[in-house]
Amino acid sequence: MPFKTIFLDRDGVINKEIGYLHKIEDFIFIDGVIETCRILNTLGYQIIIITNQSGIGRGYYSTKDFNQLTHWMLKKFLDNDVIIKDVFFCPHSPDDLCKCRKPLPGMIKEAIEKHDVDIANSWSIGDKEDDISAAKDSNIANTVLVRSGHSIEETKTEADYVIDSLKDLINILKN
Repeated sequence: MPFKTIFLDRDGVINKEIGYLHKIEDFIFIDGVIETCRILNTLGYQIIIITNQSGIGRGYYSTKDFNQLTHWMLKKFLDNDVIIKDVFFCPHSPDDLCKCRKPLPGMIKEAIEKHDVDIANSWSIGDKEDDISAAKDSNIANTVLVRSGHSIEETKTEADYVIDSLKDLINILKN
């Protein structure tokens, strides 16, 4: 049976956007994220993180640095009774022309196949139009752009909803 899923971008959705985040001491959860993810799990959603990490391809930090930070983040979630099903990341720079880097749908399509995702009842939340494009190209039914990361042009977005932060998603799901 396919699983309804919440796809989350990391930087600007889960944590404060600082640009090329790779140190645990620089990681700051956005207010309400952990509590919201706990509610999402309770509502039967599996959560999958989909994140571009071009800092690896640019040589700013290593895959090992990313994995250490990711392990720490996942432990913080788990310590707060939140299960993150999986994390998919693209280590390439924009010049690499890979098929996984958002706005291309490679990571989401891989996650859909690996985790038997019910795309008709799933949501993708990001802070850039690239996140929305990747979700739409993967046929994810519901897309949300959050204002908690990069500046956005709300009048030009393809997203179904625009919210201040992830915690506002619960109000949309209740309607």
